[in-house]
Amino acid sequence: MSAQAPPIYRTSSARVGRMMVIMLGICIAGGGIFFGMWDYWISQPAPVVAQMSGSAPAPAQPSATGKSIPIDLSFVESDDFRILGFDALPGEPGGNPTIEADVGDRIVFTVDNAGLSFHSFGVTADEEGFEGVIPGTEIAAAINPLKPGESGESQFVPSEPGTYYYICTVPGHRIQGMVGEIIVSEADESAPAPAPASDRPVQSHEFNFDFVESEDFRTLGFNALEGPEANPEIRVGSGDRVTVRATNVGSSFHSFGVVSDPNDFNSTIWDSEIGSVTAPLRGGESGEVTFTAGPPGEYDYICTVPGHALQGMQGKFIVE
Repeated sequence: MSAQAPPIYRTSSARVGRMMVIMLGICIAGGGIFFGMWDYWISQPAPVVAQMSGSAPAPAQPSATGKSIPIDLSFVESDDFRILGFDALPGEPGGNPTIEADVGDRIVFTVDNAGLSFHSFGVTADEEGFEGVIPGTEIAAAINPLKPGESGESQFVPSEPGTYYYICTVPGHRIQGMVGEIIVSEADESAPAPAPASDRPVQSHEFNFDFVESEDFRTLGFNALEGPEANPEIRVGSGDRVTVRATNVGSSFHSFGVVSDPNDFNSTIWDSEIGSVTAPLRGGESGEVTFTAGPPGEYDYICTVPGHALQGMQGKFIVE
């Protein structure tokens, strides 16, 4: 009996064609997903992620002064687009104005694209280049810039004295002239601490908060998720003693603090923390803190666990 020959597998040109179509479709779909997320692939990790993973140090916590400095700027260009600037071209009166502030001041930028090209904005401590932009100071981005006629806002609360730079973050525009200085000085520590109004004594205030959550954990709040009881506004006088008691009636982790910047969970002030990012209150736990209200101004109280303020755990803290 002769040995059986091994089978020979064949396919048809139609099957090969269908397979090629399927492979081409996979390549097109994969390419579309990849390039559709191009901003993600080339971006740096979010500061919150970097800090919690230990790959980046947490920024220094500024001691807020309560002073807000509004700054209006416009992107302008020469007729041949070779020279660029803010408000006026470099060397012209009013061009790239120098901004002076103290540590803890809140600089509020409103920037308008009055030119014909694309521009974006940010603050950096780097003396050259368009990277190293301080998180929270960005307006648009090089890959998604402001178009002519568009505008945006951002804020910068310096935590250290020194020279910073506001720039157009589109590559090359800083070299062409779109750069101005921000001179930050140390706050005057010799000035006396804020005193209460002469016609009233120091007052003491007590506030009780409950951390509450929706069933799907997407909406968070203090005391209630909606209505007049949710995130109540606090008003105290400068120099008053404030006691806050917080109870976590939810299932997630939470912590409390009065901050100079509600978008920065590291900007807590006046030693007003209850718990922290690394040691939050667990479900059922409570905490208490007593502190002195600082200079007059508008501040915020938030849950300092990253992301929770954006989900609703944020209220106004007014010092008069």
